[in-house]
Amino acid sequence: MAESVSTKIEGKKSEYKGKKLRVAIIGCGGICQTHMKAYKEIPEVEIVAGVDIKQDRLDLMHEQWGIPKKALFKDWKKMLAAIKPDAVDVCTPNGVHCAPVVDACNAGCHAIVEKPMAMNPAECEKMIAAAKKNHVKLSVGFQQRYRNNTQALIQARDEGRFGDILFVKCQALRRRGIPNWGVFGRKELQGGGPMIDIGVHILECAWEFMGSPKPIAASGNCWTYLGNKPSKIRNAWPNWDYKTYTVEDLAIGQIRFENGAILQIESSFAAHIPQTDIFNFTAMGTKGGCSWEDTAIYTDEHDMMVNMKPAYMPADDWLVMFQRKLSNWVQGCLNNTPLGASGEAGLGVQKMLDGIYRSAEAGKEVTIK
Repeated sequence: MAESVSTKIEGKKSEYKGKKLRVAIIGCGGICQTHMKAYKEIPEVEIVAGVDIKQDRLDLMHEQWGIPKKALFKDWKKMLAAIKPDAVDVCTPNGVHCAPVVDACNAGCHAIVEKPMAMNPAECEKMIAAAKKNHVKLSVGFQQRYRNNTQALIQARDEGRFGDILFVKCQALRRRGIPNWGVFGRKELQGGGPMIDIGVHILECAWEFMGSPKPIAASGNCWTYLGNKPSKIRNAWPNWDYKTYTVEDLAIGQIRFENGAILQIESSFAAHIPQTDIFNFTAMGTKGGCSWEDTAIYTDEHDMMVNMKPAYMPADDWLVMFQRKLSNWVQGCLNNTPLGASGEAGLGVQKMLDGIYRSAEAGKEVTIK
């Protein structure tokens, strides 16, 4: 059995003697490099191939990570036929999530795909259907659920600390954080802006904390007022491509659930807020409430209103969260253990994102089917 993440962080590594999962990476850009660093700490994995349309990224996979040149491809279909990996890790832009996952599943490969799962719920359903048809594992790369504070609050929920969760407010806000790399400003390739890019993280995390109730309706609005113009602001991420910027700067949404609970979410690449960024959710229940960022719980005890915070909470290094999410998927593939974020979970999140965007276009609340 593999060592725990905490053991690895302490530096006590050992060689893994069992079967290794032969993984091919599809999309060798920025986020792929974080995945590669995480895989170094997962001894059950062997990276056997890389796929990207850009030669410099393939060169990096060879030079930095030692992937043989003969195992580097510009076409994932050719890679699947030549390498026959056990599994694929898809790290492409959102618009290129669905096709490689479906092709990989049809080739008998397990798959994990970076968030969001796809561009829309219909694509998610195609991916889930392909995985089920071919009896392979499909997971979505949501890492915030693996943070220590998330797990602590879920444990408190399971112990009845909050009673029925009535209302959750999510915030994933940047004051000036428009990405100046990649295709994050192009709606036709990403599906949207901050809501689908960074809002998705806190939305998924909060929904998991709530117990994943069934969403039934969404309302929302989106505004673009800064990203499509040049900026002279110092301290900002400079020189994004405002000429091709077609996504929102700020999105606000509300989800209604079948159990009567409400979730609200605010997400921005550029908004006039006091801090550089805000990333948090707060919750109110019939017996208690909480704040995710500082793992605070608000409740009543001994006829008093009580606020509780942990005396110590281990820091959640970004790389450790990636190790946890990738390890969960790897163990699922090798040992048929439960997936933390299955394809069905990714579809649920995608339906909420889709509902907010559809509502913004329609100017009214929409049904989530």
